[in-house]
Amino acid sequence: MHKDFWNQGGLYSWGKNHYGQLGLGDVQHRSSPVQLGSLTNWKSVGGHGFNLYGIKTDLSLWSWGNNTYGQLGLGDVQHRSSPVQVGSLTNWKSVNCGGYHICAIKVDGTLWSCGSNSNGKLGLGDIDPRSSPTQVGSLTDWKTISCGRNYSAAIKTDGTLWGWGINTYGTLGLEDIIPVLLQFK
Repeated sequence: MHKDFWNQGGLYSWGKNHYGQLGLGDVQHRSSPVQLGSLTNWKSVGGHGFNLYGIKTDLSLWSWGNNTYGQLGLGDVQHRSSPVQVGSLTNWKSVNCGGYHICAIKVDGTLWSCGSNSNGKLGLGDIDPRSSPTQVGSLTDWKTISCGRNYSAAIKTDGTLWGWGINTYGTLGLEDIIPVLLQFK
């Protein structure tokens, strides 16, 4: 193995590949790292279960894998075995995914979500799924986002922590177990 194997800027994947979540254009499982294309312009990448997301250095958002609830943000529920750009915008700062949903922050500080909305984990005030990124309220002061299986949490630029979705066992840290169907204005 070349000493710079992990520092080439490329994206490598391996493991289960039921829905094409390895992004290699097929559903064949891999037991060793395989480079995903020849591109070396990935800024960040993350995933949960059977779907992955990446932001390239041009700040474009890409997704692939399982899309049962529209969590890839591509306007449909078709699985993808290769990375597909989410829209045409190049203004994505960060993305995080949970159980069949994603939340992402744009460089302007706006928060966006899509996918399964069980327990209100998209923060849109309802439980309807979304297959395209939908803006969560109109606030522009979101700094970081994190998603769990059935909830989401974010930190604003003022340092306050916000959480919404399922609250079983007090997951949201609100000293109760009442689900939060939060809708931001």
